[in-house]
Amino acid sequence: MVKKALALLVIGFAVYYLLTAPTQAADAVDGAFTAVIDAFGNVGVFVQELFG
Repeated sequence: MVKKALALLVIGFAVYYLLTAPTQAADAVDGAFTAVIDAFGNVGVFVQELFG
């Protein structure tokens, strides 16, 4: 029950943020996407250095 309420609260905040500050929300998503891509790239470098 608490998990569901917390999930709804997070989703509600995300929708509110998107509607009130769309430019900043897009920047946040872009930053998160870039961070994930960089993380995968860094794992690849690590594996390459480990076995290279």
